[in-house]
Amino acid sequence: MDEAPGLSDQYRTASPWPVFIALGIPISELGLLFGLFPLAVGGLLLFGGSVVGMLSESGYVGSTMRALIGFSVILFGFGAALAFTDINLVARGYAVITAAALLVFGGVVFELFVREQRQDI
Repeated sequence: MDEAPGLSDQYRTASPWPVFIALGIPISELGLLFGLFPLAVGGLLLFGGSVVGMLSESGYVGSTMRALIGFSVILFGFGAALAFTDINLVARGYAVITAAALLVFGGVVFELFVREQRQDI
């Protein structure tokens, strides 16, 4: 009798990204709900980086940088809608815009330094 039926060495282990996505959403929501700038930015960075990491790991995107820019454009649009409308949510909008800018910066750093280092190995 086989102890682990249906499992073989050809399958990889489970991906860690869903856990970070599940943590990023409530952290960013708590930060946005209560107007806590660092918590909102950190949660959005965790959520955005995890979504892009999952897409990259599964092969849905060819370039991590393009995926980060696409996600950052969505965040920037949401942040601009919060910050520049008549609704009094300016600080929350600035937190989302800051997270979008930091995601683009992180993507540029990844493309310039980490990607080249990985190809040299």
